[in-house]
Amino acid sequence: MKNLILSTAALALTAGFAMADTVRLGTEGAYPPYNFINDAGEVDGFERELGDELCKRAELTCEWVTNDWDSIIPNLQSGNYDAIIAGMSITDEREETMDFTQGYTRPSPSAYAALSSDVDVNSAIVAAQTSTIQSSHVATTGATLVEFNTPDETIAAVNAGEVDAVMADKDFLAPFVAETDLTFIEDVYLGGGIGMAFRESDDDLRGKFDAAIASMKADGTLNTLLDKWEIEGKF
Repeated sequence: MKNLILSTAALALTAGFAMADTVRLGTEGAYPPYNFINDAGEVDGFERELGDELCKRAELTCEWVTNDWDSIIPNLQSGNYDAIIAGMSITDEREETMDFTQGYTRPSPSAYAALSSDVDVNSAIVAAQTSTIQSSHVATTGATLVEFNTPDETIAAVNAGEVDAVMADKDFLAPFVAETDLTFIEDVYLGGGIGMAFRESDDDLRGKFDAAIASMKADGTLNTLLDKWEIEGKF
């Protein structure tokens, strides 16, 4: 009887370890091409392929969990899954409550735009919205920074000839470039990009995924995957 009890306890302990080795990856499933639900009802997309490869390299067994975006962080903190891999940008605000891996994509590009493609953005007078990553970047170059409270004012300034160029999110500038005489000059990648998020107490697990991301960068497979899904931000 004693041996039976010990055997049962050992089996339960082994099962507990097996369960602990299954890492639950939380994603939204509604943000293509990063993540979406395919016709078979399964998580698919760039992050599905990426996550599966990272788990393989980290020698972890993983399962996928979908969660609405508006509660994806609270449900990580409450333990519904062990990591978020859902097109989440690394920001200082989020890092106050979570820990991130290194970015597995670069951030969406910022860009310079001007009325002439000959403008030297490193010595020009450049407009940017105040307290943005773009204004901080311009301040580190040889350009003269002129800050405005709103992005629309930066566009007005360059069109009026008050400044030589404007720097802002490329997505914001694109319609103005398409509809006016503005032209793109240079893309700049700022910030931490997109990474996996973890509870602050799970540093060991985060480290395993961080090392796996680094290995994919080193051997070029991350860039190959970014190309396949036509995602900007190669390393």
